[in-house]
Amino acid sequence: MVQKKIKMPHFLVFFSDINECETGNPCAQLCYNIVGSFLCQCNQGFELSPDRISCDDVDECRASNFLCQYQCVNEPGRFSCACPDGYQLVRGRNCQDINECETRNECREDELCSNYHGGYRCYPRNPCQDPYVLASENRCICTVSNPLCRDLPYSIVHKYMSIHSERTVPSDIFQIQATTIIPNTINTFRIKSGNDNGDFFLRQTSSVSAMLVLVKPLTGPREHIIDLELLTVNNMNYRSSSVLRLTLIVGPYSF
Repeated sequence: MVQKKIKMPHFLVFFSDINECETGNPCAQLCYNIVGSFLCQCNQGFELSPDRISCDDVDECRASNFLCQYQCVNEPGRFSCACPDGYQLVRGRNCQDINECETRNECREDELCSNYHGGYRCYPRNPCQDPYVLASENRCICTVSNPLCRDLPYSIVHKYMSIHSERTVPSDIFQIQATTIIPNTINTFRIKSGNDNGDFFLRQTSSVSAMLVLVKPLTGPREHIIDLELLTVNNMNYRSSSVLRLTLIVGPYSF
């Protein structure tokens, strides 16, 4: 018996992928089609939630403490930096002091505007108190002809400056120097007042100058008034003293 081979027909089956991103777009933000399925992704500043479809905002401020110099403000998909009053934002993250004495000087005509880190203050243009009289800008003298001046420094010079809060110590902050050099005399410098807590040290740098050194970190906002005295003597019983009155304002922040 002869067996016959029967040829069976061949069938080709074609499958067509469904692009879910076009038909329904189940993703909250970005959808990427793949064969037989899809993937969801999120825009910058967001992260995929556990359901793999929704997107949650990334709180960049919580993720890092170094994004902003002062304050980080989280926003949907991004963040921004903010500065305290008296400062302006520079380069997107740093805070720079605003010089109010240049931008909005509200001091009276008889006052001097002094800018400091984070603000400004108004001081009298004539800072002299009896028996002192104004000799030049910020310089008060007590004339020898006035009996009340006998035991007082001959002159008081008023200076104003500002430093950051929590400044690194030790730190040189101000130099005092004799303006008149008298031959055959000895100059001695000292902190006469304003150093009750031992925050400062006066280091003599030459026979006619000394440097005020900050030896303890200071926290602001705070104002220090420091009298730096120059005592001049010789072996002929000559004795004279002058004072530099430094008003030091410590800003509220370390920047």
